[in-house]
Amino acid sequence: MLQKDSFFRKRDEPPVRFVPPPVPTPPQTAPQAARPESQPAAPRPEPHAAQAVVKGEERKEAKLVVGPDIKMKGVEVTDCDTLVVEGRIEATLDSRVIQIAEHGIFAGTVAVDSAEIHGRLEGELTVRKLLVIHATGKVSGKVRYARIKVEEGAELCGEVSVLDKIVSAVAARHA
Repeated sequence: MLQKDSFFRKRDEPPVRFVPPPVPTPPQTAPQAARPESQPAAPRPEPHAAQAVVKGEERKEAKLVVGPDIKMKGVEVTDCDTLVVEGRIEATLDSRVIQIAEHGIFAGTVAVDSAEIHGRLEGELTVRKLLVIHATGKVSGKVRYARIKVEEGAELCGEVSVLDKIVSAVAARHA
């Protein structure tokens, strides 16, 4: 039976209830015998494993938001469905979606299904489906895309190519 008093007692107070020590198989040392009763060793891992299974079933989307005053440098973002950049990030990303806010900056290598750019992207960008560059967006570097939508006022510069044409050209060279 759990007593609330024992939960909030001071650490130097003796335990409220007595639990007989486990039957020793190997010789015990003094620190193990003095282990407090409130910290059982065996049952701890099992609840965590059960929680991981439940969380895995409830998984909807892995989303990472780099806030407005956050700067990340030299990282590789993996297992992320959606990356939202409101600050500055220098990274390598392979994901489903990247969204760069108006004041957000991404520098590095990106391979995504879709990209929505309101801020700046510098580096290598590969978009397997749709690239949208809004009026406030600026994209520079090596850009490859399947489909593109560019609003008036947006900036796009560098080496720009369509993915279908790249795949066709590579296939023709190897044939």
